[in-house]
Parts: sequence; structure tokens; C-alpha cells
Amino acid sequence: MSIGEPLPREIRCVLIPSAGVRLLLPNAAVAEVITLAGVVPVDDAPVWLRGRIEWRGWHIPLIGFDHVAPLPADAPAQAARVAVLKAIGNRPDMPYLAVLTHGFPRLTTLNAELLLPTHDGSDLPFGVKAQVLVRDDMAVIPDLEGIEAELVGMQAVEELTASAPVG
Repeated sequence: MSIGEPLPREIRCVLIPSAGVRLLLPNAAVAEVITLAGVVPVDDAPVWLRGRIEWRGWHIPLIGFDHVAPLPADAPAQAARVAVLKAIGNRPDMPYLAVLTHGFPRLTTLNAELLLPTHDGSDLPFGVKAQVLVRDDMAVIPDLEGIEAELVGMQAVEELTASAPVG
């Protein structure tokens, strides 16, 4: 899309169930959804940083949104998956982030009439840019820029992204 072109009327999005919330992201932000395996813990990590995983030769940070809305104790167990997201910070050492999911992401097409802000003006939890209503679903738009900035500022960023693809 070039400057001067009108914005699209509809955007393809994905609703990703993560802990007790749904994350709303453009479909183009999701590189792949995979089964959770091989989480490597990160020393002295904040509660939202669950560790790192390896994906296609990259070591990428795994983010959880349990601090925003934890799953209820009686929630049915579901196989944990990971949504690998394309990072937006243009950092060659951190081109991807991963988000822990609970259930399958759902594709949806949105326009301005189907997306209603619901924020009441109080402080938003870390990692949340906005709270919205998508049709009948409450969702949050994650603050990927803020999350990436925190990861870059952490001492462990080298540990998080220690290897790049070989070949």
C-alpha cells in the first residue's frame, strides 16, 4: 500500500485465545501456529516472559498473557500451542516473538463497525495496547512494540535470541 491510497475497508484478523483473554492481531502478523514443546526458562524473567523456544533455527521469546486474565481454575485442559508472530521492531536479532495460546486461533474479517473500544480509562496491564469488543467477543490488542522494547532492554536479550538460523 502506498501513501495516498485509501485504507482497506476490511482487515483479515485472527483472534488468539491466550490465558483468559483473546488477542486480536492482523492475520499477516502470524507466521505459524505450532505445538508447544521445549520451553527453555530464562533466569530472572518477568512473569509474562515464559522462556524461549526454538523455531526454524531461531531462539525466540515466549510471551504469556496470564497476568492480564488468568484461566479459571475449573477451565477445561487444552493442548497448549504457540503462535509465532513476526516482530515489528525491525531488529535482525529478534525477528519473531511467540505467544502461548490455549485453543485454536480463529480467523475473522473486521471493519470499523465491528470493532468497538471498551477501555474505561484505567491503566492497562503490561503488554496490552487496547481492549475491544469484536462482534460479541472481548479481546485485547497486544502492545507488541512495548513488549519488544522490554525484551530489548532486558539483560537476557542475548540469551533469548542467542542463535540465528544456520545456512
